[in-house]
Amino acid sequence: MEHMPSWVRQHMAAARAVIVLTLLLGAVYPLAVTGVAQALFHARAGGSPVESGGRVAGSALIGQSFTGGDGAPIGKYFQSRPSAAGKGYDPAASSASNLGPEDVLDVLPVPGATKGRQSLLTRVCARSQAAGRLEGVSGARPYCTPDGVGAVLKVFPAVGAPARAVSVNQACPATPFVTRYQGVTVECGRPGEDYAAGRTVPVRGDAKAVVPADAVTASGSGLDPHISPAYAALQAPRVARTRGLPLAEVQALVRRHTTGRSLGFIGEPGVNVLELNLALDGR
Repeated sequence: MEHMPSWVRQHMAAARAVIVLTLLLGAVYPLAVTGVAQALFHARAGGSPVESGGRVAGSALIGQSFTGGDGAPIGKYFQSRPSAAGKGYDPAASSASNLGPEDVLDVLPVPGATKGRQSLLTRVCARSQAAGRLEGVSGARPYCTPDGVGAVLKVFPAVGAPARAVSVNQACPATPFVTRYQGVTVECGRPGEDYAAGRTVPVRGDAKAVVPADAVTASGSGLDPHISPAYAALQAPRVARTRGLPLAEVQALVRRHTTGRSLGFIGEPGVNVLELNLALDGR
């Protein structure tokens, strides 16, 4: 070794370091952590599986959809919140929609040219209407039109007295949700027309939301297995009616599967949808 060139010794030392660190960090450490996890937290380390009838029905940590082959909600089950992970609750594509509260303008589809794009606001409006129809309540909410899109105007010019106003999310020949804005007749949106130069004006309206927020928005991971107690309470009458059960019995099951805040003050109470639906099936 003493007679080896310095560059050879340096390379050999580097190779030894790579081998040692690979064994320690690539084998010994993962095996040790896995062993401790399996010994102390076996169920959680194994993915927190939930079993039913001798088979794994899912994970307590990952939500899933309770829909039929046509994608429509199955009436006898509590429904999960929306998911932006892949096609819905895909653990390999965990993500949010990356759309924020200022995403209120749709791209109207142009036949043969563009498919269009729904804004976050319009998605919320559409989901609220769908949930309202399913539960037999009003799906109306602030900043939404009666036909389920974002209630947003583009006003021209951007500064000064309005000379033109367009309900940009309502494609012609739709009737605009308001007829006039500050003395100007409101037009319907024309697909393909550029409204970028106008001032964006969301219109709140006087609707009061009955459908809870978690029924119309996806979680940050897209995998949240819980819904709020408010959303569960909204669904309970429909589930009880479909299953022919007393409402009080379904409500008691909801309370039994409601978890409180972590450490008493972190987060919000939640209802695990999978565990609740399995409890309904197994009663």
